[in-house]
Amino acid sequence: MKIILAFVVILSFAFANKPVQLFNTSLTVTVRDELGNTVEGAAVKIFLKEEDYTKEKNAVEEGTTDKKGIVKFKKLNPVAYFILCRKEDKDNSGGGERVGTLKKGEFNKVTVVIQ
Repeated sequence: MKIILAFVVILSFAFANKPVQLFNTSLTVTVRDELGNTVEGAAVKIFLKEEDYTKEKNAVEEGTTDKKGIVKFKKLNPVAYFILCRKEDKDNSGGGERVGTLKKGEFNKVTVVIQ
């Protein structure tokens, strides 16, 4: 019995300093037009490298905005991403949108304007 108790105590100390991540790193993108209205049905792609963003290849994730102009990406790495949003003849490609490094285990948010 004492051996089991000692083992449990040792295990509790071994894992005590490691933070438990309850949530995955995610990114919520809200797309708005030049008047500030949300844009439904916009194609959103995220890229790791500026070169991939410029050439529009090797997207990490892709999605389409909902009725509220929002698309969510889950289970991302906590790094910076380039974001490309497009609907019909409007996009943000001239702006070179880059979101700062995502906070690990948090719900990160960004708004992108297309024109």
